[in-house]
Amino acid sequence: MSQSTTLPPHRTAGAPPAVREPAHVPVAHVVRGGIVEGVHHGSVVVLAADGSVAFQAGDIEAAFYPRSALKPVQAVGLLRAGLPPLDDPLLALVAASHSGEERHLAGARDILALGQLAEDEMRNVPDLPYDPAVRDEWIRRGLGPTRLAQNCSGKHAAMLLTCRTRGWDLDNYLDPGHPLQRELAATVEDLTGQGIARVTVDGCGAPLFSVSLHGLTRAAARLATAAPGTGEGRVAHAMRTHPEMVSGSRRDVARLVGAVPGLLAKDGFEGVQIAALPDGRAVGVKIADGGDRARMPVTAAALARCGIDPGILAPFATTPVIGGGTPVGALRAADTLTS
Repeated sequence: MSQSTTLPPHRTAGAPPAVREPAHVPVAHVVRGGIVEGVHHGSVVVLAADGSVAFQAGDIEAAFYPRSALKPVQAVGLLRAGLPPLDDPLLALVAASHSGEERHLAGARDILALGQLAEDEMRNVPDLPYDPAVRDEWIRRGLGPTRLAQNCSGKHAAMLLTCRTRGWDLDNYLDPGHPLQRELAATVEDLTGQGIARVTVDGCGAPLFSVSLHGLTRAAARLATAAPGTGEGRVAHAMRTHPEMVSGSRRDVARLVGAVPGLLAKDGFEGVQIAALPDGRAVGVKIADGGDRARMPVTAAALARCGIDPGILAPFATTPVIGGGTPVGALRAADTLTS
C-alpha cells in the first residue's frame, strides 16, 4: 500500500482540507509549584447544536490523521457496505480501540465466526493487549502478540465479515483500491462533508484517511444526532450503551461516557479525541505532540464550553503533578480554553 496517496473526492463531498503544517496553539499547561513547567500545543473545535463553530483554537481546517477517532465513521461505512446485523456490544467493538480484555477477544471471535472466518485471515498487526494490567497478566501466562489481542481486531473482523457477505476478495481487503475501502472512503467523505486529502497506513495496517479536525467533529455530531435505525444511529447507540466495549473497563473514555448522559466519545492515538451530544453539540481535540496526558483535560475544557456541568467534568479536568510522592501541581487546560 502506498504510504501517501490521494483519492478522487466523493461526488457529494466538498474540497479536501489543505495539507500544511498545522498552526497549533498552547492548549494545556503542566504546572509545578506555581510555575508552568511544560506546554502542550494543539487545536480544539467546539460545535454548537446548529453545526456552527462556537469556539476554536489553533488550526481546525488543516488536514490531519484522526487515527482511531475515525473508527465510528468507518463502522457506519461497514454497515453501508453490507456488514450483517450485529448486537450492540459487537457493533460497539467494531468502532473500538479495545483494551484486550477477554470480552473484547471473545467479541472479535464471535464476529469472525459469523462469517466462518479464522483469526489468521485478519491482516492487522499482532500485538499484546493495550491495557497495562491485562498485558502484564498476558505476559505472565507466557502469551505473545496475537491479531485478536491487537486493539483494532473488532474493526478488522468486521471488515472481513463484510467482504465475505459481499463476495469480495479477503486477501487484499486493506488495499485502498479494494471495494470495501472505497466504500469506507465514500462514507468518510459523506459524514465529514469534505474530500479526503491523503490516504496512508494506520498502525494496525488499515488505510487511514486524512480529513480536518472540523470535518471529523462534524461527522461525530452527525452520528450523535442520527435517527434510531439509521447506520449512524445504530453505531451511536451501541457506543453509548457499551462504552466498555469501545475502550475498556479502566479507560478514561468509558468513564467520561458514563459520567455525561448521552455522550458519544472516541479517542485516537497521537492525542485525538472527539465527543458529541445528542443535540449536535460536539468537540474535537488534537494534541500536537501526540501526548495522551493532555487529551482528557483539554477535552473536559471543551465540553465545559458546550455547557456540561463542570462538577461532572472535574474528575477529567486535571491530572496531578507529583513531587516527592505528593501533588505539587497539575496538568490542566490552558486559560484560553477555560476563560
